[in-house]
Amino acid sequence: MQLTQKEKSLLQDQLHHEEVCIQKYQSYAQQTQDPKLQQLFNDYASQEQQHHNTINQLLGNPNQQPSGQQASPKQQNKLQPQGMQNQQLDALLCNDMLMTEKYVSNAYDTTIFEAASPQVRQQLQHIQQEEQQHGEGIFNYMQDNGMYQPQ
Repeated sequence: MQLTQKEKSLLQDQLHHEEVCIQKYQSYAQQTQDPKLQQLFNDYASQEQQHHNTINQLLGNPNQQPSGQQASPKQQNKLQPQGMQNQQLDALLCNDMLMTEKYVSNAYDTTIFEAASPQVRQQLQHIQQEEQQHGEGIFNYMQDNGMYQPQ
């Protein structure tokens, strides 16, 4: 598939966004104490890996893996400030991922509008829909656990 230079550039940006999402979800899954949230984050990390693979295929790099390898637990940057309770940490992790998903979904808007190829556009729309489902899943978890009450 022949991509325009703009498509290549935007896809490279999205590839980086997916790498960040993978790393965050994997790291946050290890930090949470709630098995339900841990499973949610692990599921989303797997889906982000699929997104990464799809974008690599669009770019013609089908075997390329994310540039940042998962850090071992000792190397990870833990978000938990001293004295923070587990539910407070979970709320912080969820808030960060909800903001991340909002940003990534918005970035897909631009990439979709700039895609010259209908095939590329269709693949990206599917990924964006899944990103929005991730946001919805996090929102629902937060609401169900008293972490977020929209007014």
